Amino acid sequence: MKFGIIVFPGSNCDHDCYHAARHVLNQDAEFIWHKENKLSSFDVIIIPGGFSYGDYLRTGAIAKFSPVMKAVRKFAKDGGLVIGICNGFQILCEAGLLPGVLLKNDCLKFKDEWSLLKVNQNETAFLQNVEKNQVIKLPIAHGEGKYYAESATLNKLADNNQIWLTYENNPNGSG
Repeated sequence: MKFGIIVFPGSNCDHDCYHAARHVLNQDAEFIWHKENKLSSFDVIIIPGGFSYGDYLRTGAIAKFSPVMKAVRKFAKDGGLVIGICNGFQILCEAGLLPGVLLKNDCLKFKDEWSLLKVNQNETAFLQNVEKNQVIKLPIAHGEGKYYAESATLNKLADNNQIWLTYENNPNGSG
């Protein structure tokens, strides 16, 4: 399997993603600069965390216009695996690849801590080695991590088994 890790100005977890793919999973991995417009040689695309373009307007608002995002949309539409971590998830929402938006945390502060998450769906390439209903501990670090979508959208995601993880200790007010 070949992983592509997208690098935006302001990305800061791209090397962590490369290390995980290359040295932990022992898979091919390559960095993709945000100005690229083709992703044909990859099996998985990772959009890592950080502060793309400084997140000056709103998280992911500028990154969604990078040339690579048109290629990511096509890659996803063609059935390619895409994972957005932290700022990457925010970028995917801004780019219209995921429904909903990310808002400022309820506390209006940056949260940098370990959080407990319940595994709701493990029939995915990303969670296949984790038990359903298992509670796992993962780090979070965000100021705009409160996921919001209308009830109808949340119900549709739940009906389609697309909500893979939920907070046990909701750190940001996500609904």
